[in-house]
Amino acid sequence: MSEFKINLESEVLYDMADFFKVFADPTRIKILITLYGGEISVKEIAQKLGMSHSAISHQLSYLRDKDLVRARRDGKNMVYDLADRHIKIIMETGLCHIKEKV
Repeated sequence: MSEFKINLESEVLYDMADFFKVFADPTRIKILITLYGGEISVKEIAQKLGMSHSAISHQLSYLRDKDLVRARRDGKNMVYDLADRHIKIIMETGLCHIKEKV
């Protein structure tokens, strides 16, 4: 196993704590799971989750600010996707960890 090294006084610790706070909200987790399959519009996410367009847009804006999702314009619509493969790995690892306890 590789050694995990980080300066315990580092600003990186605060960045990591801030990063993991994103995963503390069930709505954001639902959105990330919905995006797991690939690019999807705000309207489709709202329909799948039974939520308002504005509520989804608010959460997507937060996720985008935290660099977990990326967006692009497709005509009049914004479509979102997971930012990179690391987000998928984090989600998969979290799910595996939870399932081990069951």
